[in-house]
Amino acid sequence: MRPLLPTTAVVVALAAPVSADAATSLVIKGAGFGHGVGMSQYGAMGFAEHGRDHREILGHYYSGTQLGRLDRTPTVRVLIQSNQGSVRFTGAARAGTRRLRSTSTYSATAYGSSQVVLRSASGRRLGRYAAPLRVTGPSGTPVVVGGKGYRGALELRPAQFGGVNAINALGLEDYVRGVVALESPSGWPLEALKAQAVAARTYAITTSKNGAGWEHYPDTRSQMYGGVSAETASTDRAVSATRGEVVTYDGKPVTTYFFSTSGGRTENVEFGFPGGDPKPWLKSVDDPYDDVSPKHRWQKRMSLSAAAAKLGGLVKGSLREIRVTKRGVSPRIVSAEVVGSGGRTTVSGPTLRSRFGLDDSWAYFSLVGTDADRDRSRDEEEDDVGASPARAASTRGGVISGFVRPARTGSAVAVQRRTSAGVWIVEARARVRRGGRYRAAVERAGLYRVVLGDVAGLPVRLR
Repeated sequence: MRPLLPTTAVVVALAAPVSADAATSLVIKGAGFGHGVGMSQYGAMGFAEHGRDHREILGHYYSGTQLGRLDRTPTVRVLIQSNQGSVRFTGAARAGTRRLRSTSTYSATAYGSSQVVLRSASGRRLGRYAAPLRVTGPSGTPVVVGGKGYRGALELRPAQFGGVNAINALGLEDYVRGVVALESPSGWPLEALKAQAVAARTYAITTSKNGAGWEHYPDTRSQMYGGVSAETASTDRAVSATRGEVVTYDGKPVTTYFFSTSGGRTENVEFGFPGGDPKPWLKSVDDPYDDVSPKHRWQKRMSLSAAAAKLGGLVKGSLREIRVTKRGVSPRIVSAEVVGSGGRTTVSGPTLRSRFGLDDSWAYFSLVGTDADRDRSRDEEEDDVGASPARAASTRGGVISGFVRPARTGSAVAVQRRTSAGVWIVEARARVRRGGRYRAAVERAGLYRVVLGDVAGLPVRLR
């Protein structure tokens, strides 16, 4: 295992009152999109564009694995509607022992905890059946529920907390057909789609939500599934070309997590899902072609008060610091402390990701405090970098000051002003002093912000 990267601490200090305007912003720089464990979908696409086949792609992301083949096609059950007072469907030829007209619409309601009542479109009761009530189309054609067609059968059961659950029971290969195009764009290279098909197939048979009569959700709680409407010619080709193929370790199928974008490196499962057990096939690996993703690098900015509001009950007193205490290999956040004036709260990287609405837990935090003031002292003028006598004498200008943390003493910050055309231009520069503080004189009123590298604070107005 690679050594853990250094932790990053951000100290939150309240700026002193100013006469014009002030703002303190939390800037979060990050990489990736998703949990970071297993196969990066954009990385797989990049590998395919560089001539790698699906076997090589899967072998890269799932360390020490091989491809095996299933000797049978299991049935998969997906919860497509839950806790519905009534489930409406059409395209059905049979419900239990009763024949139906495929052109007609029917509905089902729960009767107690173990039976289902079938009704006509007008609401007339057609019968009461023991759950699950199994509904199929003529000659295996899809049954339509909620405007979507589903292969296999529709199974109707009373829900645990009232209403009816609609469950799509179908063969594994048909299920994967409804997954791949929703997980990877159908226009991607075939080898990337084949890698997605194998990963989706393996994930389906190695995970289960253990619901009452179903194993999977049709969304990111399991994997995206859209029935017949999600199928495309290119993704069907990928599924057909890999029929029965699964990822194995020591001869057994293993859980194949996948996600959108790694940021350049995937993460060990025990760090991506803090508290989980290490798995030899879910190790951090370099992801050299992931930079094609629009989420390869990202930045999020908010006011200090907005940050405290997002953290909510995790902040004891007023927010003082977000201290990252442990990073993984990639380096996603494993654990951190939210430090307030009244104490500390330990949180995981996924919790910070959820609270701040981040794309990934690969994140670094910076604080930028910016004050705008018309008053200037002689000492302040001496701190300016390149301040001209004309600027110092200007009565229309003032000083932009504040802090950037973390920042190396001596680093240069740019003070930018927004023009009437909405363009940010450099108006002055300053050096970071001890404690991350900076100060720069400006010649005119306007809207200003400070920038250190690619970290920009919130704008303030010098009036």
